[in-house]
Order: sequence, then C-alpha cells, then structure tokens
Amino acid sequence: MSSTPMDIDEPGAGTPSLNVTRLLGPNGPSTSKISEVIKNFRPTKFFQRDDVKEGRPQPYVLSIDFDDPGELCMTSESDETIQIYNVREGRHDKSLLSKKYGVKHAKFTHSSSGIIYASTKQNDAIRYLATHDNTFIRYFEGHEASVTNIALHPGSDNFLSCSLDATVRLWDLNSRNWVARFQLTNPTLAAWDPAGLVFAIALPASASILLYDYRNYVKPFKIIDVLKEKGPADAEAVFRGWTKLEFSNDGKHILLGTRTGGHFLFDAIDGNLKAYLRKPQGGTRRPAPGEADGGSGALESSGDCCFTPDGRYVVSGAAKDLLVWDTMQTPNNKVLEPNFLPQEGKKEPVLVQYNPRFNMIATADKELMFWLPVSDL
Repeated sequence: MSSTPMDIDEPGAGTPSLNVTRLLGPNGPSTSKISEVIKNFRPTKFFQRDDVKEGRPQPYVLSIDFDDPGELCMTSESDETIQIYNVREGRHDKSLLSKKYGVKHAKFTHSSSGIIYASTKQNDAIRYLATHDNTFIRYFEGHEASVTNIALHPGSDNFLSCSLDATVRLWDLNSRNWVARFQLTNPTLAAWDPAGLVFAIALPASASILLYDYRNYVKPFKIIDVLKEKGPADAEAVFRGWTKLEFSNDGKHILLGTRTGGHFLFDAIDGNLKAYLRKPQGGTRRPAPGEADGGSGALESSGDCCFTPDGRYVVSGAAKDLLVWDTMQTPNNKVLEPNFLPQEGKKEPVLVQYNPRFNMIATADKELMFWLPVSDL
C-alpha cells in the first residue's frame, strides 16, 4: 500500500482546492457511490491553528458540523472560538470569538450564515449567531444547567436541546421562548428521523431511548429498552458512556454510540438490536455528555461515530484508526466486526462527522483533519 501525503494547512500558503467528490444523487451527474470508495479513505488535509499565541497549548475541538450544502465545516473549540473551513478549497475561512459566553455544540441552521451553540459561561442559554457579521440574532434562555446536545430538525427551524437540568426543550429559531418542555431523568442526547416526523431522546440512567411522534408528543409511542436489547455489550455501555444518537438517512436504523467497546445498532421500526458494532481497539477517551468532571467547560464527546449519508455504513473513531461497519452484513451472534481506515500519524479521532453532500470525513481531537478517498490504494 502506498503512503498518502497529507497536506498541512499553513498560514499564508497557497493551498490548491481539495479534490472532493459529490455523492451519488438522483438528479444530475454522479461521481462515486459511497460503497465504491468507503475503504479508500485516508487523512488528506490537516489543519493547524496559526492564531494560538506562542507558549499556549493547542485548543481542543469540541464539536464538528457541516452546513446543508456540505460546503462549510465548523468546529467549536476549547479556547472559546468557532472556526469555519471551506471544504472545496480545503482552507480555513474565518474565526469567531465567544469569549464572554464560551461555546460548545455549535450547529449550522439551514442557512449557512446562521449558527446556534450552547454556552459554557455566564448562563446556560443557547445563542443564535449570524456568522457574516458576528452578531447575535437571539438568545434561547430557560435551561438551568449545562446543555449536553442540540439537534436541529431536518426540514424546519425547530430544534431540540438536552440539559443536565433534567429537561429536553423544543425551540423555534424565530422565537426566544421554548415551544415544549419534557421533564425526564438524565436526558443527554436527542435526534430526528430523516423525515422530521419522529424524534428520539436518550436516557442513559434508565437505559432507554424514547421515540416521540412530532405531531403528537404528549408521550412516547415507543421505548427502546437498551438493557433488554444490549446483546453482547458489557454493563458499562448500557447505563453510561453514550456519545451519539442518530437515525440513518434511509430511516431503517438508529445508532447509539458509546465510548466503550462498541456501538449499538437498533432497528428503527421495532426497536430490536440489529448488531453490536465492536471496537477491537477500545473506545475513545473523552467522557460522554454530562459525565465529565470539572463543570460545563470540561472536555466531553459530542459524537465519535456517525452514519454515512446513504445509511449503509457506520464510521467511528477509536484509539488509533477510523473504523467502518457495513450494516448490510450479517452479524455473528449480533456482533459486527469493522474494517480499518489506517492513518500514519495515529491522531486519535475522538470526533467524527461525514459530510452530507461530499465523499469526505472530518475528524478531530486537537486538530481538524479531512479524510478523502485515495484512488491509488
């Protein structure tokens, strides 16, 4: 296997555009299916922050997100900044400061120039920011403890937020007041199905995932009992260490990511465990949302795994390499083993996100890294 040189983003360097390829779609020309390139991903672009003062440690990346067109990648970082990158050109675009309030769980709205994020200082409000002029549009106040997750509706301006104040709140971007509040025990994660008709809330303390009908959310219409459906997973993964909750884009599966020895793949219809996605190298080191010592500013995972946009594969960070599971494979006693996407530098990919429109993966710990399919493998 030939080694793949990695481009390092250096200040002032003339960086050529990245050769990102668009995902196969029903309209217009296609470039490549995910199934044709998934085993060929390698680290291709490595970003080093040039604005960190000499003698200060490199900040940690707290979250990764892409805008809807997949053209921009955004990170929130432990030095209370938001960094935005141009995906096609493979370069850093702008840096936004949030020194007064701190920042984590930064998410693009359906406008590429609007973002929402959770505070780490002053209070626990969620802030709506216009990135073109770095001005606040609105504050969403109500949470009385640290926010652990933000989930944007796939087709509207609504979003869910989970908090250590034992509530999940439903918001509308156009109003400062919450639309609905759910009083629950330790709700740390939320997710929407691809149609925006169902949302899920994860409760690790009770080992359950609640499914709600968005048109009538008075009570959940289904509860997934993770303890009952744990399969070969150890007890630690059942009640703690939950890092990610996500529906696949084909609507077939629900992914419950954990920082332990594997992830859970559930059937989205009947709630049964389809497979336990084993991580042979062990899990990533960051604690799950709500489990870090040191308050709201402590390092926590915001997601070390995700589905590919076609819903077929799960990509995950591990102690060394990236792992990929094919959900169409038949599990052996409910266990699926991964394929490995190696990297020479062995930088732990504690955060993982797949671009929604291009064949590209972003990973991070202290530095952001872009992974692209390499054709000469």
